Amino acid sequence: MKYLILIQSNPRSLAVWDTLSDDERTAFGRGHLQLNEEMAEAGVHVAGEGLADPSLARFVSVRNGETIVSDGPFAEVKEHLAGFYLIDVPSLEDAIGWAAKVPDAANTEVEVRPILDMSGWEF
Repeated sequence: MKYLILIQSNPRSLAVWDTLSDDERTAFGRGHLQLNEEMAEAGVHVAGEGLADPSLARFVSVRNGETIVSDGPFAEVKEHLAGFYLIDVPSLEDAIGWAAKVPDAANTEVEVRPILDMSGWEF
């Protein structure tokens, strides 16, 4: 079963980040690279990426057949998606085990969410 591990940036995680030395920040980034390797070696890694600053994001909607693009999210947003891992493991317990290895989990929460399996749906 596939699970998404969501990494949020929020005031608590940013406060911790501000206290880290350059060496600690480098070790944090290396921790993510090592986790990628460990997941790949275990055969559970499907995808994973960090996300660019939210100021570079765009909201897209369609109304009456017209595509509307706007800037977003706005400065008052205190939390945003910072990255993710998509893994394929047998159980929620396995997904939680991998989530516990995400470097961010040491300072804030990471979210584990099952992927909706639509393979048996008829169209």
